[in-house]
Amino acid sequence: MFDVLEGVRLGDDYTELRWHDRTARRVLVENGKIETVRSQRHCGVGVRVFHKGAWGFASTSLLDPASVQAAVARAETAAKAAAKVRTGEAKTLATGTLGQGDFVTEAHRRVSELPFGEKIDLCVRIENSLKQLGQRVTSGATGYTELIDEKFILTSDGARVHLVDEKPEFRVNVVSQLEGDLQSHTEASGHTGGLTELFARMSPEEMAERAVKMSTDLLRAGYVDGGKVQAILTPAVLGLLVHEAIGHTVEADFVLSGSAAAGKLGQKVASDLVTLCDSGHSEHQPGAGGVVLVDDEGVPTQKTTIIERGVLKGYLHNRETAAKFGVEPTGNARAFEYDDVPLIRMRNTYIEPGETKLEEMIADTKDGVLLAGAKNGQADANAEFMFVVGEVYPIKNGKLGPLHRGTTITGDAFEVLGSVDRVGDQFEWDLGSGYCGKGQQAKVDAGGPHVRCELTLAGQEGA
Repeated sequence: MFDVLEGVRLGDDYTELRWHDRTARRVLVENGKIETVRSQRHCGVGVRVFHKGAWGFASTSLLDPASVQAAVARAETAAKAAAKVRTGEAKTLATGTLGQGDFVTEAHRRVSELPFGEKIDLCVRIENSLKQLGQRVTSGATGYTELIDEKFILTSDGARVHLVDEKPEFRVNVVSQLEGDLQSHTEASGHTGGLTELFARMSPEEMAERAVKMSTDLLRAGYVDGGKVQAILTPAVLGLLVHEAIGHTVEADFVLSGSAAAGKLGQKVASDLVTLCDSGHSEHQPGAGGVVLVDDEGVPTQKTTIIERGVLKGYLHNRETAAKFGVEPTGNARAFEYDDVPLIRMRNTYIEPGETKLEEMIADTKDGVLLAGAKNGQADANAEFMFVVGEVYPIKNGKLGPLHRGTTITGDAFEVLGSVDRVGDQFEWDLGSGYCGKGQQAKVDAGGPHVRCELTLAGQEGA
């Protein structure tokens, strides 16, 4: 593909050519029936031109040199038209290291090498086992998806990148019933690599067993009281917090729009125990779902420290915002498909592990809760959040109590991080399934250790 891209005539302005070939496959088996078996290919070239502080974008699904050349011309026209009405914008892009050569994510065995039929059989087999695992199971579903990506990125200032990446995902959902009460539980795993990486922490059979057990146990579980509490967050709940309520506030485009992190560089925003990072690589543990070896501007990714020992140290940038802030780009420009414009997006966002063992953290808690089972919720640019967690375990006098039903947690994310007084010594990625949305989708991951902090419980789920 480089032969086609290198044959395109470029003008005097910065020009970026991105060929992206994606195969997306999906299987859904529900209540004994195969509901979805789908394989799609989406392939083409996206072109961006930067002229006097303005961008122009065009794309084409036709891969011959003439069609790509025509897309370049359309992008140039759009950029020049936009420049006439935009003032006060950065006129240059930040320089830095640009990618050269091949970037291939690691896998024990690539999912593209495995027959699609094996993945269908896996979903059927696991779904068929659900009702056998629990007498109260009324419905169940299994799903498998995979994204297989190949990219060639060429920029007028020197990037020349070939990228290969594969991301599989598997999930099990179970609904159980007791005397008219329905409870559901989902186990999901999403990683970069192959099926070995996907099931490294829990096999598909173990995911099914836990989904059935949790949905059944929740039928007999009680509710916790609401109010401000001392809480131990599992890596999944911590990952949801740092991604949604902190990570978006430090994306430089949101910072320029006045997010809660704007103007706070060098200021204390969290506990001394908190170091928060975002990385294109899988730090501490292999297979993170948001691995991005090189971004869609051809910038090799790195670990970016956002908060260091409680102090806000940096933001997440593309080449344009890096120029505005006078820093190097961090490799956070990402486009979901070839006809999407690269946006500033997180990759793998996490808190560095500490030194406290979970058992010690629980034993040191007189009256609190352990929160697990991150579900969903929302956060705004002010870092205020409202999330649903599926599992709550009371802690009394250092003893972990029985499972209680889910609840809503709320607070200001920076205040919550400011209250952290214990950070665990074990690390997990636990948010790699599903997608982050910000105008377009992106595969991300988040996690960290267990941490102890203070936040507010709403009591009954959804209350």
